[in-house]
Amino acid sequence: MSTSSSLNQRINDLERRLKVENKSRDNDRQRHLVPNNDLVFPRPFKPEPGHTSPRKPRACLNEGDPQSVFQRGTSESLEHERGNVTTNLFGGDFPATSRSSSAPSSGRRRPGGISLEPGSRSRQPDSADIEQKYKEIMKMTGILTLNKTKYNTDINDMEPLGELGHGTCGQVIKMRHKPTNHLMAVKQMRRSGNKEENKRIIMDLDVVLKCHDYPYIVQCIGTFITPSEVWICMELMSTCLDKLLKRTRLPIPEKILGKMAVAIVRALDYLKERHGVIHRDVKPSNILLDQNGTVKLCDFGISGRLVDSKAKTRSAGCAAYMAPERIDPPDPQRPDYDIRADVWSLGITLVELATGEFPYKDCKTDFEVLTKVLQDDPPLLTPGPAYSHELCSFIRDCLTKDYKKRPKYRKLLEHQFIKKYEVERVDVARWFGEMSEIMACYSS
Repeated sequence: MSTSSSLNQRINDLERRLKVENKSRDNDRQRHLVPNNDLVFPRPFKPEPGHTSPRKPRACLNEGDPQSVFQRGTSESLEHERGNVTTNLFGGDFPATSRSSSAPSSGRRRPGGISLEPGSRSRQPDSADIEQKYKEIMKMTGILTLNKTKYNTDINDMEPLGELGHGTCGQVIKMRHKPTNHLMAVKQMRRSGNKEENKRIIMDLDVVLKCHDYPYIVQCIGTFITPSEVWICMELMSTCLDKLLKRTRLPIPEKILGKMAVAIVRALDYLKERHGVIHRDVKPSNILLDQNGTVKLCDFGISGRLVDSKAKTRSAGCAAYMAPERIDPPDPQRPDYDIRADVWSLGITLVELATGEFPYKDCKTDFEVLTKVLQDDPPLLTPGPAYSHELCSFIRDCLTKDYKKRPKYRKLLEHQFIKKYEVERVDVARWFGEMSEIMACYSS
């Protein structure tokens, strides 16, 4: 088989896996839309006459069996075709659509023995590791931290106000803590026997609980764990950058982009250095913004643990932002990659935000996108009135096709573009206020 034919076959295989995964997630989403007694707070939330509220999950009764607890439930995780679904995780009043084309796992394994492939014949998850994580999480369940005050909270104290969107593992509901009137975003993840989904739930919990106080990562307020669901209560943000672009139809000015780049690089570096985690799904819909101008990274459902600074699972994440070495690994037998894959995704994201358009918007299929990523020059910006040399240089570094020459986070933090906007005063809140008015006009 020729080199070209072999490459096309590999791209076709990856696209096929993406389609199979997306169809499975879409079918599961349709099952969630069918009214039944197991659903929690469908959108919009309006109790029917004679009913006070939908059934809420019961409190977790079997706390002594952590492994079995993470194997109960019925639904698959929620992922959808690129550009067709709402995926803003904690986006306040502006739920977002996103190019969320996540692919199935390659079947490789993670620390703790959690298999990433449904139906894997590998050994069972390491019970000691699962039990330890579960015990740590259970110590925090039912405790909400609001304005630095801890509240022992019953799940019935939570009032649903409507659906915000869908994420990697489930739906996100806007809720009110009735005793304090505090508003928050609650990510609801249904449990199942699907090992990949359970791994994502554990990963999401593990990351947000450990990173709850980092300024550039969305804050976790608390959790609820029941036999059928896991709830992660998060701070309520105003919107995600994907939705902002779609609503305003305007590129983001460089000064604002500079502050956003600082926040995201800092967040990614923190995940790697402090927790040994690679995000693997950097894109505009996973970058959140609030009315104070604060920029934060979210959605850790497909984050991966780094082993010797390498991630193993080739196909997790969104094809539209996938780095070349993840699409066509130099050694297909060892498709390892490192944090520089997220650096590429950041570069594509910045080009999209700076221009107001997705660089591969003319592509009709994932196959076309993947082929262009591999065969075409990266979508760089040209210095001029709209883009400074510093911004163009930073994006060029991020989109270096040879990953061995692509900088890691610490090198990016030394770049003049980042150093400039770490110290320069920029009123992001004022700019976002202006953008909010534009979004309100488009939505009215």
